[in-house]
Amino acid sequence: MNAERSTHVERARIHAALGDPARLAIVDTLVAGDAAPGELGAALELPTNLVAHHLKVLEAAGVVARTRSEGDRRRTYVRLRPEALASITTPGLTGAERVVFVCTQNSARSQLAAAIWSRRSRVPALSAGTQPAERVHPRAVKIARRHGLDPAAWRTARLRDVVRRDDLLIAVCDNAYEQLEHETRLHWSIPDPAPADTDASFEAAYTELTDRIDRLVVAVGKG
Repeated sequence: MNAERSTHVERARIHAALGDPARLAIVDTLVAGDAAPGELGAALELPTNLVAHHLKVLEAAGVVARTRSEGDRRRTYVRLRPEALASITTPGLTGAERVVFVCTQNSARSQLAAAIWSRRSRVPALSAGTQPAERVHPRAVKIARRHGLDPAAWRTARLRDVVRRDDLLIAVCDNAYEQLEHETRLHWSIPDPAPADTDASFEAAYTELTDRIDRLVVAVGKG
């Protein structure tokens, strides 16, 4: 099978998996952020057995993947696979007047995310933590500068001192998401680069944040 034929087969498998209304609804829900199976069931009013069935089909087609929470290890989150996104239309998330990126310590992922967002969108962005550290992680500062971002004014902040009722909150870590109670929130299950504490781990976080932000900016508009 040549490369072009293989690509067509993979695309056909994705489109076949999306041919069911419930599976399409699951994918639409996951475009903006990750979700636990139970959250998908609650959002779409689907019983547990149907959610499990549809996720199995989507996994087999390479549309979604599962990761285990870095917070509550009993939980798993479902995410879209980036290589499948070319076949998926992003639903709109209009109306966001401000975005707040949240992680636990507000020392790396959320800081990078707010800076990347600000370079791509006219919608204002801030970052905050549920348990903010005393300082921003030095490797986050290093990676930011490597990519032309200016971290000179970065300071950690507590979420309750920053958030407003009408903000769009984007939790970029599992721990923060599992603590949040906010009407408008999204979840990006991005591994914490701090435990590895290598340039490569922080680069990986930067790359995934950039990919997700590039997709969400289109959905939110005002790019």
